[in-house]
Amino acid sequence: MLKNEFQIVNIRVSPCTVLSPMAGVTDAPFRRLCRVLSGNRMGLLVSEFVSTDGASPFILKNRKQLIFYPEERPFGIQIFGRHPERMAYAAHVLESLKPDYIEVNAGCPVPKVAGKGGGAGLLKDLPRLKEILCEVKKAVSVPMTLKCRVGWDENSINVMETLKIAEGEGADMLTVHGRTRVQGYNGFANWDLIGEVASAARIPVVGNGDVNSVQFALECLEKYDVKGVSIGRAAMHNPWLFGEIADALEGKAPRVVTAEEACSVFKTYYDFMMEESTSTPFGALGRLKQLAARLCKGFVPETPEFRQKVLTSQSPEEFFERVELFKDYAKTNAMTFAPERLMNLNGRKEDTISFERQFKG
Repeated sequence: MLKNEFQIVNIRVSPCTVLSPMAGVTDAPFRRLCRVLSGNRMGLLVSEFVSTDGASPFILKNRKQLIFYPEERPFGIQIFGRHPERMAYAAHVLESLKPDYIEVNAGCPVPKVAGKGGGAGLLKDLPRLKEILCEVKKAVSVPMTLKCRVGWDENSINVMETLKIAEGEGADMLTVHGRTRVQGYNGFANWDLIGEVASAARIPVVGNGDVNSVQFALECLEKYDVKGVSIGRAAMHNPWLFGEIADALEGKAPRVVTAEEACSVFKTYYDFMMEESTSTPFGALGRLKQLAARLCKGFVPETPEFRQKVLTSQSPEEFFERVELFKDYAKTNAMTFAPERLMNLNGRKEDTISFERQFKG
């Protein structure tokens, strides 16, 4: 049986799954939803990334992206920027919020981040990345981790150098997304290269990219020597995936999620959103529609009529009325939720989602 846990200094990560931070998606309500649906079996949760440029301590500590709850632990705060002193200052300030670790982002590919030298832009300036890691490490007492890509483009694959810098500057874990910055989210992640990094590393390496199914997650853990897998866009379509992976690692038989059960998550998600002081019913409705649009793709048989109805709802009340009607229909017709039908045989999505197109953060 595959090993189902690892350590980041004094942090026990069990099971060995991570929810990748995604701007505009993985806020506290969505993270809590995934954790509930997993049966509280998620290894690590991370904040949406936080810019360190030009922010006062008050602004840093009161950003909506930094709201988290005790049940989310172990929990990390991810920061991005290009100025070592600002990164270190922000890390020091944000440690007062009591995260379990601080993560440096050297992987975001979106132009307004990477184009300004932050995120994956740091992969074009490894001396600067080295200085950032050095200063952040000195500024915090909690573990420091790094997330990166394999390089800027196919002609500058430098992830092995990044690993050496991370280890040399005291990083306690490295998460590697198996694409270059130029690839964005197109093509396939290079898991052979992730495996080479994991085999050479003295610190835990977590692999990221195309982990869209239980089958592929288990393959990555068995074949590529990574300590864990980080799941991003697949969680948007299948928030049960963490629990499904945990079941497989525990040797449990897979269970079928019905369409009726899938529809029940909307209320849980809405309630989590409305617990936030900054949430409004109208704003929550928009997020409900986003989730519904993704989940509807997994219903068997497909239900374009239901998708159209919920996406044209004018209020949360109307949304839930239409969901309840559909739940009765789904139960009567024994409909199931099968997002794996969107995957091809090696577990990767056939229709790559453009992160840059959907989320401009």
